[in-house]
Amino acid sequence: MTSTPSSARRRTRRIATAVAASAFSIALVAGCGSGGGDSATPAADGQPVTITFWGWAKGTQEVVNAFNASHKNVQVNFESIPSGVAGGYAKISNAVKAGNAPDLFNTEYGQLPDFVSQGAVQDITKLLNADLKAKYLPQSVELTTLGGKSWALPLDAAPQAFFYRKDLFEKAGITSPPKTWDEYRADAEKLKNAVPNSRIGTFFPDDPSTFEALSWQNGAHWFTGVSDTWRVELNGNDTKRVTDYWQKLLSDDLVRVQPSFSQQWTASLQKGETAAYLGAAWGGGVLKGTVPDASGKWAVAPVPTWDGKPASGMLGGTTFAVSKDSKKAKAALEFAQWATTTPEGIQARISSGTSSMFPAAPALVPVAKAAFNTDFYGGQDIYSVFSAAAESIKPNWQWGPAMAATNSSVKDAFGKLGQGGTIQAAIDAGQQATVAEMKNRGLKVSE
Repeated sequence: MTSTPSSARRRTRRIATAVAASAFSIALVAGCGSGGGDSATPAADGQPVTITFWGWAKGTQEVVNAFNASHKNVQVNFESIPSGVAGGYAKISNAVKAGNAPDLFNTEYGQLPDFVSQGAVQDITKLLNADLKAKYLPQSVELTTLGGKSWALPLDAAPQAFFYRKDLFEKAGITSPPKTWDEYRADAEKLKNAVPNSRIGTFFPDDPSTFEALSWQNGAHWFTGVSDTWRVELNGNDTKRVTDYWQKLLSDDLVRVQPSFSQQWTASLQKGETAAYLGAAWGGGVLKGTVPDASGKWAVAPVPTWDGKPASGMLGGTTFAVSKDSKKAKAALEFAQWATTTPEGIQARISSGTSSMFPAAPALVPVAKAAFNTDFYGGQDIYSVFSAAAESIKPNWQWGPAMAATNSSVKDAFGKLGQGGTIQAAIDAGQQATVAEMKNRGLKVSE
């Protein structure tokens, strides 16, 4: 279970949030709602309040079913949508513009500031209390608090984790998973020499989130609010260390370049051509569902670090946000709170067998641990790995208010890695595109 941060860490977070508040406040539009709407009591005709909800997280249908079966005053109509900017996020943005958005929708931490700056979500500060917010990891609360206001309820934290094939590592003479990035490279060389058609990992050209988490882990700060100005530093030294390291791995053919969760990637896992996966806590369920025939062969370890000391960024992570025009904010938050802070809500999701989500509410980690079948991992207590990683998530990371532009630019440039492009060129392009988009929105920016 995640430990309570020291008073010093709490002070650091409060200062960081206060510094970011003035910079972020100018990105908010006047049209944002302030929460409210109906209560969670039945309508005058005795019928329950029905909310619409869009999301994609694994196990969500089971959560909705359990909530509807146990609640009379509120019912949820759920529609599954794809994740990502080009899929579900575009659908949400279009629905908001058309005035037919759902009452509630899922958004990742990284996308939340973009939705806030668009005026797509409601300020729910007045609908939350200190006791509720205290149930969540401080890092998750930090990422849902923008401009000093609350904009979403966190579902999960996404500490990084290293998944690896025990049998292939043993075949290569690797006796334990790498603790440092130097060891990761050395193990990559051992694996390639011993099993020539296998590689230790994959660089996903279509999804910058893994690279962002690795930069976060190394202490980078891509966005920092100072007074009324955003400092944008995608290409700072802490990121460049990560860039140079992975470029060398690619140049030396020590990792594969394949689209994330694609048929190509899945086939490489099934054939043993990819022997490890740098993911997050939620990746445990994804991997289990992707290569079920490899049950018992995989294990989980902490993600390697530069100095061998525990450190993690967050790779993804999901929240519940109320759309700006919803008149049912209280009912929507009743469901969101139940889904994120009750044993019943977490158990319904994990018991689906598809999710290894790490709850943003640390008190519910034992519930998730008990509900997730770890036979695929040889009975390993994978949640103890996730818990330690959650404790090591570096504080004070901020997502910018134009992450769609950031990620789109970086993704496009990553797509050129096989045609002479470089990781550094992609990050430089992301820097330029981000600054241009933020200035276009009227934000003050420094580099």
